[in-house]
Amino acid sequence: MPSSENLHPIGVFDSGYGGLTILQQLRRRLPQYDFLYLGDNARAPYGPRSFDVVYEFTRQAVVKLFSMGCHLVILGCNTASAKALRTIQMNDLPRIAPEKRVLGVIRPTVEVIGDITQTRHVGIVATEGTVRSESYTLEIQKFHPDIKVTGQACPLWAAIVEAGEADTEGAEYFVRKRIGQLLEKDPDIDAIILGCTHYPLLMNALKKAVPANITIVSQGEYVAESLRDYLDRHSEIDAQCTKNGTIRYFTTENPERFKECAALFLHEDVDVERVELI
Repeated sequence: MPSSENLHPIGVFDSGYGGLTILQQLRRRLPQYDFLYLGDNARAPYGPRSFDVVYEFTRQAVVKLFSMGCHLVILGCNTASAKALRTIQMNDLPRIAPEKRVLGVIRPTVEVIGDITQTRHVGIVATEGTVRSESYTLEIQKFHPDIKVTGQACPLWAAIVEAGEADTEGAEYFVRKRIGQLLEKDPDIDAIILGCTHYPLLMNALKKAVPANITIVSQGEYVAESLRDYLDRHSEIDAQCTKNGTIRYFTTENPERFKECAALFLHEDVDVERVELI
């Protein structure tokens, strides 16, 4: 394996563990690339935090990933994508790293949703912070102004996943409750976007709660395909990404705790190191 000094991996950042579902799809679609995953688990969750705090934490993570050799960073976190991405792209990158790029997870899903919905009524289930930011609504209306978007905050879902309770009756109860609330707001919804990267692990409960005529839209595959397309179109960025098929994991929390949770998301054991963000 090449030394870390010679690696220029694609960085994937999340406030916690949910971004591992994005990483998993990226690795499947782009197995030859090197990846570096950073979870700010010590300060998670980001969802309830203010825009200013999420921006500052995310900026710190991006700077850290740049210092670790990443030329391209994916914010594998809906809250960070909603509350921090645009400011980082517009204000920080031109000043600190104009040759580097930071991308989010919201736009790839938004771009394809118009091909998925027939009724033009779409639901979003996400953290309170993502729903309140209306980032999905604004992005969808930018690309598809004829689509009506209805959001539903699901504050306990991520905690249920991280507790290893995704396939329990308790999980089914809370999923059924929030899906019911969403469909009460708009019975014409025919597509529901999982606007939090934890939520794919609730797929069994979701399939029981969501009527068969409604498509459940999980972000990972669309983010991965969008990144593949992005690298095809931006050869100068692609050339800066090394391709040895390696993956490294870092956390701001206890590495042993990260290993336990990562096993829930990835179904494999991982080696992880602790870092600090300042």
